[in-house]
Amino acid sequence: MDIPDDLKYSEDHQWVQLEDDIALVGISDFAQEQMGEIIFLELPEVGDQLQSGKPYGVVESAKMASDLYAPVSGEIVEINDELPDSPEVINSSPYEEGWMIKVKLIDPSELDDLFDAASYEEMIEDDD
Repeated sequence: MDIPDDLKYSEDHQWVQLEDDIALVGISDFAQEQMGEIIFLELPEVGDQLQSGKPYGVVESAKMASDLYAPVSGEIVEINDELPDSPEVINSSPYEEGWMIKVKLIDPSELDDLFDAASYEEMIEDDD
């Protein structure tokens, strides 16, 4: 299982990579492994406002459906247009090609509430 050190992680298994004041967001390798083959993805629209901890989309696999919970608050400035037509990309490349949304942060200090890689790995090991 891959847990890149340069990302932050939410308890809902979202990852965040900061690029200036833009947060790149997706689901973790652990989450996609747990779900199995992803067959459907619903993402918000550019311009939508996210609130940390609130749902912003839906991901479904053959096993389950799950809401996607925003790890940060802000405005959607870009979505990965490829994913709704090819959601399986999340399984093969959760951190690169499988990113979901880009968010212009309202409050960068929210990142302090997220896990670093070591803490995230500890959390998911405790869940097993």
